[in-house]
Amino acid sequence: MSALTWAVAAIVTDGAGRVLLCRQGRGERRYALPGGRLRRPESPVPAVLRDIRAETGWEIEIVDLVGLYHVAEPAAGPTPAGRAGPLPDVLVHVFRARALGDRAAGEPVGGCRLSWHDPADLPTALTPTTRLALADALAGRSGVLADCATPPGPAPGQRSGQPADRRAEDGRSGADALARH
Repeated sequence: MSALTWAVAAIVTDGAGRVLLCRQGRGERRYALPGGRLRRPESPVPAVLRDIRAETGWEIEIVDLVGLYHVAEPAAGPTPAGRAGPLPDVLVHVFRARALGDRAAGEPVGGCRLSWHDPADLPTALTPTTRLALADALAGRSGVLADCATPPGPAPGQRSGQPADRRAEDGRSGADALARH
């Protein structure tokens, strides 16, 4: 395991049951959960309240903890050009939350484009960890412990890009704090 970074994210729903997602501004422009990194000596609950307010402008109420998602860089090969070393592992606390009110309480900081989505019609361009956490939350699971390691390739009979096991998937969610920030 490389250095460990702690992050938070939330699956924020509104009164209509829609999910708030943040479309990343760089690279593949995938959708992720809003969130960010923990600051010392902050604990996860105050961090997620602060980060969601800053990133989205929304005040939220925490419902529960969906789970802890360990995101690790795949082991292998040399460091890619332009990178000083491997990315740190990230431990993401993903919370289930409700938006308070019918509109954002403030202006979000830049960096992502926010949009609400019906859970039955989510975008396909989700970060893998966001996809995993949303599946857990929408299935009503809480207290999930998931390792989001990259499998070496698709399993037999599996299409490329489809996880071999829902607990073995690569990516960084809004929680994808390092990929987005």
